[in-house]
Amino acid sequence: MHTLVPLIIAFPVLGLLINIVAGKKIGDPWAGIIASLASGSAFVIAVLQFVGLAATGFEPQIVKVADWIVIGNLNVPWAFQVDTLSVTMMLMVTGVGTLIHIYAIGYMKGDERFHRFFIYMNLFIASMLILVAGNNFAMLFVGWEGVGLCSYLLIGFWFDRGEGGVANARAGRKAFVVNRVGDFGFALAMFLIFWTTGSLTFGEVFHYFEEHGAEAHATTEETAVVEPAAEGGHGEAEAGGAPSIATIATAITLLMLVGVAGKSAQIPLFVWLPDAMAGPTPVSALIHAATMVTAGIYLIVRSHPLFNLAPASQMTVALIGASTAFVAGTIALGQFDIKRVLAYSTISQLGFMVAAAGMGAYVAAMFHLMTHAFFKALLFLSSGAVIHGMEHGHHALAHDAEAHGGGGHDDPHTPTLPHTPTHHEPTFDAQDMRNMGGLATLMPWTRLTYLIACISIAGFPIAAGFYSKDEILWKAMSNGAT
Repeated sequence: MHTLVPLIIAFPVLGLLINIVAGKKIGDPWAGIIASLASGSAFVIAVLQFVGLAATGFEPQIVKVADWIVIGNLNVPWAFQVDTLSVTMMLMVTGVGTLIHIYAIGYMKGDERFHRFFIYMNLFIASMLILVAGNNFAMLFVGWEGVGLCSYLLIGFWFDRGEGGVANARAGRKAFVVNRVGDFGFALAMFLIFWTTGSLTFGEVFHYFEEHGAEAHATTEETAVVEPAAEGGHGEAEAGGAPSIATIATAITLLMLVGVAGKSAQIPLFVWLPDAMAGPTPVSALIHAATMVTAGIYLIVRSHPLFNLAPASQMTVALIGASTAFVAGTIALGQFDIKRVLAYSTISQLGFMVAAAGMGAYVAAMFHLMTHAFFKALLFLSSGAVIHGMEHGHHALAHDAEAHGGGGHDDPHTPTLPHTPTHHEPTFDAQDMRNMGGLATLMPWTRLTYLIACISIAGFPIAAGFYSKDEILWKAMSNGAT
């Protein structure tokens, strides 16, 4: 069953290739249906991986496809690692991603670049799956850069809209540039890993650090017993002046943290995420819930053997995560755009996850990542329904006003058409919450779904968010007590 795991990437790639070749010809909605079927097929493969993993007692499996990079001492295979962490991410990415694909078929209906949108969406899913399914840092980096590219393409999808006709394009460019800053740190971490261990494969890298870390710890204890009164000590260097394994692990993990700050929007590299709201709402849901921003948390959890050897890095991660959670949550209180509130909420929730990972609560971090994927996707998709409703209502009012000879500048209570703004009357903003009110009776199902998601993110008892947040707080309190 594990031999099927390469298909989890093959299906989204096949979907985007079909839409590249024939998407424009088959048009709406078939391009979206094909993309959704491709993502759904990947979800089926993820389920089969979970079933196969359970059948083997959750024993990790490596599925090698081919030799990929063979240069001197560097030998990197194109191989997949099927374990509890990767399968959890596969299920989340493909499951939530498929639901967002299906929603987008209706949301993007009538868009002139309909098929292109779903090409980018399938590419996004494929890139994220490469990131979480690979068994080495090189494959992870390919997926890491892939989701960065897709975020640029999707955030700026409506590149000819926004203030001055360029605001959305600038938002995409901002996301791309800020993420390159973080990616540079991650690339340096990879170089240092290979320089130290001679490998980029997870198993070999982690085994090297665990083995040498244990040896260094044993040597330190022996030295403390034999020479209890020695002055000066050995410091942070091994014999010959080489840096200790703890020092190298600290350097690697701090460089990784730079990448995490960029991809998962932590202080100070969180500035791109609120502007990412320029993309269509399904893109916001995909980026904020199931893909890109969760990549940083996955990297920390996957690399936990390195972080366990670097207490200074763990403390730094925890402090940055907690600070981000507080600052972003505070900024959200002053926002009026319904999607920007959710964007800052995402940054704050990611701060919780990063803080949990920094405290060593890796299971709690992943638990909250999973619950967040569902309630944040629900919040964004519900906000998309509200925005659609506001736009249609405004257009109907404007059309009715024109039909009755109104809607001119003499009637201050009648809004003007979005495409005919004047300096006396600003363009109507369907995302401004100050323009909303009384929607509960008009959109009862949207109200219910939004309420369910709000209860969960608020941590109300019996909701999923309550248990995941409680796990993080319990770990924080237990760490403080010890």
